[in-house]
Amino acid sequence: MRKLAFSLFTAIFILFGFSMDVQAAEDSIDDQASLFTSQEITQLKEAIVPIEAKTKARVFIVTNTDNDIDSKRFADYYMLDRIGKDTNGITFYFDMNQRKFIISTSGNMIDYLDDKRINKTLDEIEPSMIAGNYFQAAQSFLNNTSHYFDQGVPGGHYRVDTETGKITRYKSLTKTEIIIAFLAAMLLSGIFFAVSISKYQLKFGTYKYPFREKSSLNLTSRNDVLINSFVTTRRIPRNNSSGGGSGGGSSTNSTGGGTFGGGGRSF
Repeated sequence: MRKLAFSLFTAIFILFGFSMDVQAAEDSIDDQASLFTSQEITQLKEAIVPIEAKTKARVFIVTNTDNDIDSKRFADYYMLDRIGKDTNGITFYFDMNQRKFIISTSGNMIDYLDDKRINKTLDEIEPSMIAGNYFQAAQSFLNNTSHYFDQGVPGGHYRVDTETGKITRYKSLTKTEIIIAFLAAMLLSGIFFAVSISKYQLKFGTYKYPFREKSSLNLTSRNDVLINSFVTTRRIPRNNSSGGGSGGGSSTNSTGGGTFGGGGRSF
C-alpha cells in the first residue's frame, strides 16, 4: 500500500512539474508583429520547454512594430517587467520598426552567453533575418542558447560594466578540474591511510586509541576572512556598436536597476 501511494505521489509530482514547465513556456512567445504562424509558435514553445527546464531561466521571443526607444533598452525593460531584476532569463527581440534584432540576457544567462557567444549567435541569425525567415532565426537563437548552456560558463569568465568600467571575475570549475581534484583527493587519502597503518602497525579490530587520555580541547576565537573574491576596476571606452565585445567576458549594462548583457544587429 505504501509503495502504491509513493508511486502515485511521484507520478503526480512529475506530471505537476511538467505542467508547470509547459505553462511557463506558454507565455514565452509575444508575437505582436505577427511574424509567425500558429504552427510555428507551437513549435517554438515546444522547443523552449526543455531549455527553460535545464537552464532554470525564462526564455522569451518578442516581436513588435511600434517601438521608438533604443531596441536593447526595450528588450531589457521587457524582461525586467516579466521576471524582475537580475532573474535568470534571455530574450530574443525583433524590432521591426527600427529593423534590429536583439538578444538580452539576465541573471545566470549573462555568464553562459558571454560576448563571444552572443556574437557567434548573432552571426548565425543574421542571414535569416536579412532573408525575412524569422522562424528560422528564432530556431537558431534557441539552438544556440541550448548549446552554449550545455558547454557551461567559459573558463576565466568575467563581467565588464560598460558604464563604470568595473570588472568582476568569476571562478568556475570545469568537469575535468572536478574529476582531477577528486582523483587527487582519493590518491592522497589512500597514501595517508597506508602511511598511518605502516607507521603505527595498526591491526583492525584489536587496537583502540585511548582518545580520552590523549585528547585535549582548546577553544579560541577566530575571524574568517574571505580571500578568494576580488573586483578590479579600469576605465574602458564605451562600445558604440550593437554587438558585444571581443570575447572572454560579458559586457553588462544597467536598466531599471537590473543588470543585463547581450547585443544586437541591424538587418
